[in-house]
Amino acid sequence: MSVRFLRVAAAVEAGSLVVLLANVFTVHAEPVTSLCGPLHGTAYLVAIALTWVAPGAASSGARWMALVPGLGAMFALRRLRGAADAAVCAPG
Repeated sequence: MSVRFLRVAAAVEAGSLVVLLANVFTVHAEPVTSLCGPLHGTAYLVAIALTWVAPGAASSGARWMALVPGLGAMFALRRLRGAADAAVCAPG
């Protein structure tokens, strides 16, 4: 179940980063920064927490990928998916 919430947190983290960067490089509106900055930070912390409790995160290296600012949750999801695929395909 935490992987489903991790997908949401990853999407919010990436989306808010895009909005923040677009704002910085265009009009630099203070209300956008005030709203999206804390949203991005919260999504980043939630993604880290959800990655650390996800099954298979320790063995796949996903925990460390989640610490990458900006797109770390996306990287962690990719590692978790790879670990799940390897577990399904492993003989035994």
